Order: sequence, then C-alpha cells, then structure tokens
Amino acid sequence: MRYHPIDSKLFIENRKKFIKKMKPNSVAIFTSNDIMPTNADGAMAFKQNTDLFWLTGVDQEESTLVLAPDAKVEKNREALFLRETNEEIAIWEGAKLTKTQATEVSGVHTVYWNEEMTSVLNELVFDAEHIYLNSNEHLRNSSPVQTRQDRLLDWVKKTYPLHHLERSAPIMHQLRAIKSQIEIDTLNVAMEITNKAFRRICEFVKPGVWEYEIEAELFHEFKRSRSRGPAYDPIIASGFNACVLHYIQNSDQCKDGDLILLDIGAEYGNYAADLTRCIPVNGRFSDRQKEIYTAVKYVKDEATKLLVTGNNWIDYHEEVGLIMEKELLRLGLITEDEVKNQDPDNPAYKKFFPHGTSHHLGLDVHDVASKYHVFEPGMVFTVEPGIYIREENLGVRLEDDILITEDGNMNLMADIPIEIEEIEDLMSGK
Repeated sequence: MRYHPIDSKLFIENRKKFIKKMKPNSVAIFTSNDIMPTNADGAMAFKQNTDLFWLTGVDQEESTLVLAPDAKVEKNREALFLRETNEEIAIWEGAKLTKTQATEVSGVHTVYWNEEMTSVLNELVFDAEHIYLNSNEHLRNSSPVQTRQDRLLDWVKKTYPLHHLERSAPIMHQLRAIKSQIEIDTLNVAMEITNKAFRRICEFVKPGVWEYEIEAELFHEFKRSRSRGPAYDPIIASGFNACVLHYIQNSDQCKDGDLILLDIGAEYGNYAADLTRCIPVNGRFSDRQKEIYTAVKYVKDEATKLLVTGNNWIDYHEEVGLIMEKELLRLGLITEDEVKNQDPDNPAYKKFFPHGTSHHLGLDVHDVASKYHVFEPGMVFTVEPGIYIREENLGVRLEDDILITEDGNMNLMADIPIEIEEIEDLMSGK
C-alpha cells in the first residue's frame, strides 16, 4: 500500500479487546469485502471491510480472520486465511501478502491459505457453542447487493445449523468508537494532507474556474501525499449548489461574487478526515456572506464546547438545535411565531439547517457507534453546522474534527484556516 505501515500493536490490542467481549467457548469470523465488478472485465477499486481492517490491518480481498480464544489447539486461537499468491498473480495483479508478511502486518502468527479454511473451521466450530458473525448494522446502511459478509452468514447457517449465532456488530460499535493513540496519529496524517489540499485550493480559485478543476487540484494534493484519494466523494459546490447537501456533480463554473462550499477529506491508511470550509470565488467575502458565515462559525464553536466526556448524542443535538434557533432568530430567517407554533419533531430551524451537527469519524467517514453511548475520551466527532438560504443562492457549512479528551476536547483541524481574514489573506497570496 502507498501509506506507511501501521504499527501491528494496534491490531494486536484490538483483537484482545474484542476477545474480552466474547462469550466462553465461542468462535468469531470476520471476512473482507468483495472486489465489486463494473462491466465486461472491469472492477471497482478495492475497499477493505473496516471491521476486518481494525482487527488485522490486512488490506486485500479474499481475507478472513477467525478468533477462537478457547480453542484446544493454541496456534488456532487466532488465524488468518488469505488468497494464496503465486507467480502468475504477481505478474498480472502484483504480489499478494505472503504468510510472513501477513504476520508482520497483523501480529497474527497462524496464517493459512483459503483452501484450508473449511477443515480448520470445522475443527474449531464443532468444539464451540457460539459463532460470532458480522453484519452492517449502521443506522444509515442501505446495501442493495449481497456482500461477502452476507454470503458467509448464509453459509454458516447452512453448515452449522445447531450452533448459537451471536452478533459482532454491537461489540465492534462499542470498541471502534474509542480511538487509540495509533489511530489518532493516523487520523492526524489524514488531517495534515487535507490541510495541504485546502491551502492549495485557496491559492488556485478565481472567478471562472470550474468546480471539477478544483476537484483535480484536490486529487493531485491527496495522491502526492500518499493518500489513495478522498475519503468520500468531495463536494465542490459553488453558488446555489451549496444548498444541495450532497452535491457531488462538481460540474459548474464558479462565478464572481459566489461562495464555494468545500466538503473534502483525505483518506490515509483507511482512516478518514472530514473538513468543510467556504471560500469566496473572488477572494473577498461580501457583507452578507460574512454575516451568515459568522453565525455558522458561532454555532460551530458553541457546539464544540459540548463535545465533552459525559455528554450524550441526544442531548447534544437538542442543545445545538437551540443555539442555531437563536442565531436564525437574530438573523431574521425565522420568527418567534414560527418557533412558538413549530412541530417539535420538525422545529423551525430545520428549514435552514436540515441535517445533524456531528457524527463519529474513523475508518468510516460516518463511523460505527451507538448513539446511546455516552461521550468518552478517545471518541472523534465531526462538528458541522450550516445555514442554507436557497432564495439567496447561499449555503455555508463549517466543519472540524474533534477528539474528546479527559478534560475537554482537541480540534484535530486547528491548523486549517477558518477565520474570514485568514482565508482572504490566503487567497490573496499573503
């Protein structure tokens, strides 16, 4: 991989954490994602299953981890199963991991080729009572295709019908929400790459450039910094496009007087940065743009103060909603009567701020976690309020990534310009 190797201590410790949560006499199985086809003999770029990566650091297809902490054969208490490499594969695709390399990456000392998995698994499972299997239990998941994980579930049900099936996802959601120092260090590399890309864009933008040209500058900076590219489809939204929350066409020309909303983030070592900034096409904010920008930044700063140990997801979002409500009242965008008569399930502020303020961040951009998990040190959240005024072709969103600590929090994007004066100076070449 183009990213620097991640210390295998991370994956060794992660497996220990998961094993502590397993029931006695259990086996857990985690498998990789598929390489998804396009047409003819084409395929999409491979993206590893993030649970498998969190447990092993293995970043290739057709890979499976089996954990059996109570196995009578000690060497099989942790086992990796990989696609066997050979000279022909190396010629056409590049060499796959050898058994020695897989151990170096993951810290797993027992590595088999996939052809051996059924016999080894039979020995482990027939001596166990419970089988932990993984599934995508993210609240926003929508998977119209059957995954390798789904096929494994079907196979296990058919092959071992009398065993008790257990869910890995609740354990993974709990564990992955708390980032270790190695994870934070890796996230910080993604932040640094994103910082460089944002500064490059600020120096590039001027009236008449196209959104896709800005996207090209972004990709250039990401890839030259050892990133595989963006952690998600970047949003380069000028003018009215900024009012489309998931605008990814990036196909319009940037006009003098408009703002550009940039929702961008580099991936590094499978970890994601997630940044949003707004910059003026001509390098200078108008008075109205400053007014809305300042209001959004105020809400962001106040929301950040609430991302602390002991708070919780539901109370946090309710309080941020009230902060935004006051700002929209001050701006005259909503009225006291609208607030008084609002539907509690659809408050008045939602007309101009229709999305949530924060989500977990890590291996996935919208990282896995339970929304009922009280905030703890080691959690990383985005904080991203916005105001979108469609009638004015004006949308402003500002976003940083925040690490919760024992005594407060830390902005992992503190070095990325956000003040109006900083951005104007950067765009003018100062």
